[in-house]
Amino acid sequence: MSDAPIEITAIGGLGDIPAAEWDACACPESADGGRPRDPFTTHRFLLALETSGSVGPGTGWAPRHLVARRGGGAFAVAPLYVKHHSQGEYIFDWNWAHAYENAGGGYYPKLQIAVPFTPVTGRRFLTAPGMEEIGMSALLSGAVKVAESNGLSGVHATFCTADEAERGRSMGFLGRLSQQFHWRNEGYADFDGFLAGLSSRKRKSIRRERERARDFGGRIEVLTGGDIEPRHWDSFWTFYQDTGSRKWGMPYLTREFFDIAHETMRDDMLLVLAFREGRAIAGALNFLGRESLFGRYWGCVEHHPFLHFELCYYQAIEAAISRGLDRVEAGAQGEHKLARGYLPSECHSLHWFGDRGFAGAVSRYLEAERNAVDQEIEILTSYGPFRNVEREEHD
Repeated sequence: MSDAPIEITAIGGLGDIPAAEWDACACPESADGGRPRDPFTTHRFLLALETSGSVGPGTGWAPRHLVARRGGGAFAVAPLYVKHHSQGEYIFDWNWAHAYENAGGGYYPKLQIAVPFTPVTGRRFLTAPGMEEIGMSALLSGAVKVAESNGLSGVHATFCTADEAERGRSMGFLGRLSQQFHWRNEGYADFDGFLAGLSSRKRKSIRRERERARDFGGRIEVLTGGDIEPRHWDSFWTFYQDTGSRKWGMPYLTREFFDIAHETMRDDMLLVLAFREGRAIAGALNFLGRESLFGRYWGCVEHHPFLHFELCYYQAIEAAISRGLDRVEAGAQGEHKLARGYLPSECHSLHWFGDRGFAGAVSRYLEAERNAVDQEIEILTSYGPFRNVEREEHD
């Protein structure tokens, strides 16, 4: 195998590769029957996006997934899309697009190595164990060749790991730094154990919020696996539509996505619902990984004080503690998460442009941006809610 040439192909959808072959690269750790570290790069999740029409014709996300083979089966794959806009990415490049087009270039279409609509850090260059370097090199080279041969402006890999970002920079890609807010489990026995690590003022504030949230006149249920019923998705779809319409103008996911996910992924999902007077009035959808809980979507049809924080953040923390998970990743943006125990964490992306002059301009911008993000992370962390003896003496 080592002497055989590497063959890179671009496929038009996950239906063109067996699930076992893709997942052997995407989540080899789940071969023991356990959960994948990242449920979003699994064959079943990406296929659900395609089968449901959430990506594909008319969405601006055209699948062109890369597969690297050498003398047989795949040893590396990457979720690749031809993009006709910059929506649903969460590490946005609209300013780059405007600058490029103002200079007379065509920024779209471009290539995006990503999980659509999912601001979650994870491997983007999915390789069989031991094939990380050769696999990533083959996939990056393959993506650049696809871009060059089709006259596309560039290649972007968003929410990649820090290791992938470092390796990609060594291969000539530009690295971008951004940040999110994540909660980390320091071995807490329960939620009170987490609260004990906070400053007294923040501890009291969270307890008051939870009391107010639970005073909405109903009950909260945490559901996963077989406890999730098809009727629950009818309620959650209403919540999701409301949030999607307000945030993005229209929901990214179709109604069919939730039906497919119910059949193929309900063991990977944790659904938190609030019921009042016999009906669901609010909900938060999380996905379960091997070591992390990923908060993804929230919505409601009734507004109650602090219920959003309870369902999205505090219930997620309790679920992570009870399951022994290392972290909760609560999605993009939101400095309000800081006061609730979620601290800044670095996010990485990689970028390549065929126009060398434009690449130089972006490189200078990214250097300045990185310095600003580093400073912001340092400042925000210092204002976190965790105990600081000197600060508590002044509270």
